[in-house]
Amino acid sequence: MFGKQDIMEARERLAPYIYQTPVLHLQNLDDILGCRVYIKPECMQRTNSFKIRGALNKMLSMPKEELENGVVAASSGNHGKGVAFAAKLLGVKATIVIPDNAPQVKVDGIRKLGAEVVQCKLSERHIIAGQLSERYGYTIIHPYDDYQIIAGQGTLGLEIAEQLPDVNYVVVPIGGGGLIGGVSVAVKSQIPKAQVIGAEPYVLRRYAMSVEAGERVNLEEQKSVADALLTQKPGERNYPIVTGNVAGFVGVKDESMLKAMKLLLMEGKILAEPSSCIGIGAALQGELQKWNVKKTDKVCFVVSGGNVGLDQIKKLEEVELE
Repeated sequence: MFGKQDIMEARERLAPYIYQTPVLHLQNLDDILGCRVYIKPECMQRTNSFKIRGALNKMLSMPKEELENGVVAASSGNHGKGVAFAAKLLGVKATIVIPDNAPQVKVDGIRKLGAEVVQCKLSERHIIAGQLSERYGYTIIHPYDDYQIIAGQGTLGLEIAEQLPDVNYVVVPIGGGGLIGGVSVAVKSQIPKAQVIGAEPYVLRRYAMSVEAGERVNLEEQKSVADALLTQKPGERNYPIVTGNVAGFVGVKDESMLKAMKLLLMEGKILAEPSSCIGIGAALQGELQKWNVKKTDKVCFVVSGGNVGLDQIKKLEEVELE
C-alpha cells in the first residue's frame, strides 16, 4: 500500500528537475487571519503549480515502451501543463483534454510546451481522454487517482515538514485528493501532532459529503472561481488515504476565495490563482476556529498554483477587503 517510502523515492526521482519552493512567513497576514501565517508558494514552481511533481514522477517511473506512443491527460489546466512539461523533457507526444471554459493562460501554457490541446465540456474530460487512449494507444496520466501521482505531490509535504518542523496546521486545497493525500501522509509521518485540513469549494464539497455518506459520492457539475478544484467525486485510491490522515474538511465560498486572492496579492505580494487561495479563504470565513487555532499557532497554507491571467486579476478591483 501507499506510504512515506513512496514519497521518499519520488523526491529522489524529481530532485534534478523541480524547485524546492520555500516556506514563507507572511507576517502582514498574522493579525488578519488570527494565527502565524506561513505559505508554501507552489505558484513559484516550474509550470507555476505543484502538478509538475506528480506528473513528472509518474512519467519518470514508467517503462519507455509505455510512453513511446504518447500520453493523454484530462485536466483543468495545471495537471496538463505538468504533463506537457514532462512529455517535452522525455521527448514524447502529449495530448491534453481540458474544459472549454478553462482560463486562456492555462491553455496557452500547455500549447507553448508543445502539447496538443483538446477542449470539451468539464464533465467529459475523462471520457474523451479514454477514447483518445483507445484510438491512438496513448497512456493515460491521471490527474490524481494514481499512487505515483500522489507520491509526487507528497514531496511538497516532506519539504513543509523539514522547513517548518513545528507547524501546527497545514491547510491544503482539495479536488480529487492527489495533493492532500500525498501531503497528509508526508506531514503526519514526520510531525504526528500536526493536523492537515482540506479546503474545498462550498458548491462541491465532495469529500465532506462522502465522509458524511460513508462512501464516495458523485456530485453534479458546478461552476466556481476555483476552476482547478471542480472534480465531482473523490479518487478511488485517494479517498482512504485522505480520510485516514486528514483532520477534516471545510467548504469555502467563491467570494472568500477572491478576497483571499486579493489579500495575498496586496498584503503578501504573492500572485496566485483563486483555487490556490482557498485555504486562506477558509481562514477568512472563520472555519479554522473549528480546530481552535490560536494566534500563536503556526499554520501553513499550501498555495498550489499561480496560472492566472490579467482578466482574472482585473476582477479583483471589484472585491472589497474589510
